[in-house]
Amino acid sequence: MTDSPGISMTVISFLFVIGPLIFIHELGHYLIGRWCGVKADIFSIGFGREIFGWTDKRGTRWKVGWMPLGGFVKFAGDMNPASTPSEAWLALPPDLRKQTFQAKPLWQRSLIVLGGPLANFLVAIAIFSAFFAVYGEPRTSPVVAVVEAKSAADKAGIKPGDRIAAIDGSLIERFEDIAAIVSIRPEQTMQVSIVRAGHALTLTATPTTLVERDRFGNEFRRGLLGIGPAGQTVVPLAPPQVLGAAIRHTGSMVKMMVDTLGQVISGRRSVSELGGPLKIAQYSGQQATLGAAALVEFMAMISINLGFINLLPVPLLDGGHLFFYAIEAARRRPLSPVVQEWAFRSGLALLLGLMLFVTLNDLVSFGLWDHLAGLIGRS
Repeated sequence: MTDSPGISMTVISFLFVIGPLIFIHELGHYLIGRWCGVKADIFSIGFGREIFGWTDKRGTRWKVGWMPLGGFVKFAGDMNPASTPSEAWLALPPDLRKQTFQAKPLWQRSLIVLGGPLANFLVAIAIFSAFFAVYGEPRTSPVVAVVEAKSAADKAGIKPGDRIAAIDGSLIERFEDIAAIVSIRPEQTMQVSIVRAGHALTLTATPTTLVERDRFGNEFRRGLLGIGPAGQTVVPLAPPQVLGAAIRHTGSMVKMMVDTLGQVISGRRSVSELGGPLKIAQYSGQQATLGAAALVEFMAMISINLGFINLLPVPLLDGGHLFFYAIEAARRRPLSPVVQEWAFRSGLALLLGLMLFVTLNDLVSFGLWDHLAGLIGRS
């Protein structure tokens, strides 16, 4: 028997998580744009027909759309997906044109685009800072105290008393770092650098796969070496240390996302593990049943995901714009509008296809097709 948060809590929790994060993302674009002197015509949370909104004294229309799966800021003069000058832009009076996105130098346009993902990372850092300030930071020594018999570590020759120095070139400072690396690499051979009695050794280990099931029935595959520390140590942090710990934790999560994406691309991890909005909604409801702290921590993880995904060099995403700006900086002139237009059309097709794929993945994970097959079989 598994716990279920119910549809109403799932929907409410999803909106609580995704709504503020989208707002903060777009606010990052808006605030840097305003600092650079760019006028914003529209600030929208959600897509589609406007449910409600208002226009401020600067002429910006703030509105909420009926489909809360995204949002956007439309800056003055931003008349096409590639944000390239057009005839309509050239026809603007000079005093209005200087307030447009295209009129700004390349470094300012890049900052405006970067503002959204940066805002998401800052939110995660702020949340983790609060957690570390209240609970402290786990800093367990990476010295092995326990090695399970016939485990991956035992087969590799790891012994109690060994200090794990690095795994596949990634330095290990805390025992907690080991799980962050190993958990996403089940059945993947890795080089483990250890220090034994003052001597450096390099061993080869292949983590086994541990399938875990949580109270909601979700299954997770993670790599397992089969080692343990003498005991976990949680260190209270002074206020100046809190921010550094939060930044390190956010950075380690970004690195984990990069590694996981690389595994999917290389075929070492199944694409069936990719999730979309439906999966986020499901987890939002589940985390809400565990309490406010669990939901806020989940919110930080989703915020990092939004920042990371938007930095991917895919046209239509922030990373796609930054990629074209990098080309513009190298060539000292932008790519032709035709090339950019076709690139952004391709990016749109890719994103729509990916959205359809992850939605189907979500439905498969929910067992929808098995349920339909059962209904057909009984008809």
